[in-house]
Parts: sequence; C-alpha cells; structure tokens
Amino acid sequence: MEIEVKIKGLMIDPISNLPIVILKQVDSDTVLPIWVGIFEANAIALQVEKINTPRPMTHDLVKSLLESLHAKVEKIVITDLKESTFYALLHIEMQGVTLHVDSRPSDAIAIALRTGSPIFVEEKVLAQAKKIDIGKEAGESDRLKKWLENLDPDDLGKYEM
Repeated sequence: MEIEVKIKGLMIDPISNLPIVILKQVDSDTVLPIWVGIFEANAIALQVEKINTPRPMTHDLVKSLLESLHAKVEKIVITDLKESTFYALLHIEMQGVTLHVDSRPSDAIAIALRTGSPIFVEEKVLAQAKKIDIGKEAGESDRLKKWLENLDPDDLGKYEM
C-alpha cells in the first residue's frame, strides 16, 4: 500500500554532515529521513524555497522535456529499501500509457516538487526504515535515532547550503 508523504524539511545530519530530506506521512506523525547528496539537496531546497535560477537546473530540464512530450508525472513512489539504499519510481503518463521510470528518491522528489506531483512511500519501506541501522557504530546509530525522534518541528526546514 502506498502512503502519501510531504516534505517536512531539509536538515544536516549532525553526525555525518550529510543533507537529510525529512518526509512526513500526511495523516500521521510518522517521518522518514532520507540521506541525499549535496547537489540533490540543493535542487530540492531551491524548489522548496521557490528560488529561480538564471539557467535551468537538471530537474527543470526534465520538467521541460516532459511538458514538451505532453507527459505528466502522476506521482512518485519510494518503492524499496535495500542495504540502506532507497529506490523510487516516477509514474509518468504519456499518450494514455503509464510509464514507470527508475529513479533515485532525491531526483524523484526534486521532479515531484517541480511538477506539483504527489509523493508516496510504500508501507513496507516505512516498516523497513524503522529497523535500519543508520550509523556505522552502534553508538552513532542510537544517538542519531534519538536525535531524529526528538526533533522539534521548528527545527525542520532550517537548512543551509
């Protein structure tokens, strides 16, 4: 079953200094943190903050290509979690046919933001993510899990590149 989520914020992991996209389940307080690369986080942050760039970024180019082909992103779905790596699919409707295109979740999220498409996570991914070992060492993992659990909603969205 697919569960709709919204972007709650972007943060920096205090342990690894990597960007994290925080997805929040629409009808509950369940959150899903996804670690992303700095460039992908920047692409997401630009769109969240509604900052226009002088030239199209890669995700803007994808949006323009889809529009030129009269294709529409119906939704994006984070479909799987294998060995601490998330997987996603873009569901693109074109000429009455739905195409499923493999994507990194960060790219899929950046495209969804640009196209106004909903974001979903498979229920099994949420269940698996609760069991994931986030850190390399047990102490790091426990500390990061505790940090994520105790996040103040006011802290979400305070993201600086």
